[in-house]
Amino acid sequence: MQILSITVFALAFATMFYALFGYPLLLGWMARRANNPVHKDDKLRTVSFVIAVYNGEKFLERKLKTILSLNYPRHLMDILVVSDGSTDRTDEIARSFASQGVRFLRVPHGGKAAALNAAVPLVAGEILVLNDVRQTLDPDCLRNIIACFGDPKVGSVSPRTVIVEGDIHEEAATSAYWRYEDWIRQRLTRIDSTFGYSGAFAAMRRSLWTPLPPGTLLDDVYVPLKAFFQGYRILYEPTATMYDFPTVLQSEFRRKVRLQAGLYQMLTIMPELLGSRNRMRFHFLSAKYGRIVIPYCMIAIALATIGLPPFWRSLAMWGQLGFYGLAALDPLVPDRFPLKKVTSPIRTFVVLMAASLAAVRVYFVSPASLWKEASYRNAAAEPIPQPTDSEEPKVPTSTGV
Repeated sequence: MQILSITVFALAFATMFYALFGYPLLLGWMARRANNPVHKDDKLRTVSFVIAVYNGEKFLERKLKTILSLNYPRHLMDILVVSDGSTDRTDEIARSFASQGVRFLRVPHGGKAAALNAAVPLVAGEILVLNDVRQTLDPDCLRNIIACFGDPKVGSVSPRTVIVEGDIHEEAATSAYWRYEDWIRQRLTRIDSTFGYSGAFAAMRRSLWTPLPPGTLLDDVYVPLKAFFQGYRILYEPTATMYDFPTVLQSEFRRKVRLQAGLYQMLTIMPELLGSRNRMRFHFLSAKYGRIVIPYCMIAIALATIGLPPFWRSLAMWGQLGFYGLAALDPLVPDRFPLKKVTSPIRTFVVLMAASLAAVRVYFVSPASLWKEASYRNAAAEPIPQPTDSEEPKVPTSTGV
């Protein structure tokens, strides 16, 4: 029993350590040695924006204004807003931009995948840009994205996301998670390809669009991976910038449940991800499914602790109690109290791991039930932020990106 407990504890701990620290270190090392540049050009291509919206009255006007203000020839841009059965003023706001060339389509409420399937056949630009309604764009974002399509190997491109600094530690902790995601995407782009584009802003060759299966949770993974398996690259472009606002932890939990459930779903929809056709299989398993197993490792560590030798059992038990105790204490710690800098990241980690466990619901409930409206501070009233020098990504020039 003791040997079994030690073995389980050691394997679970090693797996968790690799997913959290070992793989990122290995990825950084591999990226520094990669030489897979993107061959850009300055050709201005026709672009079709499709903005799928459900009850986006707080953000739609600002979103359309930021698109219309892009540093890109207006005659090369087509903009289509598709309302997914909105019940607020979304339709009215979209129609008010008709004089500026913005087209509008209303479809019965059926989710983002169904809305995109209805809207994309109505546009014909060489480059298709799928947009969410909330985020704003740097004026040069589109031009820098389009330049990447000078490389015939590029299938789709997304910009980096700058999260506006949060007012509270809870928002700061979720923002730190996004900075980590951006770091991962930069390195994967240097090596070859990321595993999906940003659902908030995704530019792709119109010819590579493929309709989404009903109930698809990760449209931003399914569509680009279809192109990936045709030999195209999915890029993260650090010179193009999109701005977003931090989420509260409860909203991040719901989002994480959907994302992780989507990864489970992808195993059924696209089993070739685990096969030899996936040229990035090692990175896919390490970066995506490595994180899925972390909460199971945490459970295994807790159970194996019972059978450890007395000294190690006591050490492991008190360590885990202290860790989870700090997470539980976090809601009671005032935001300005120094301890918050410790408790908030720990609580965020625990909540996101709980979300990963909850994602198995995808096998027992309708996928549509996992879509929940996100909660943000009053972002609609915020000005469009501008980048600072400290926000510029540290991307080695040898990437060619």
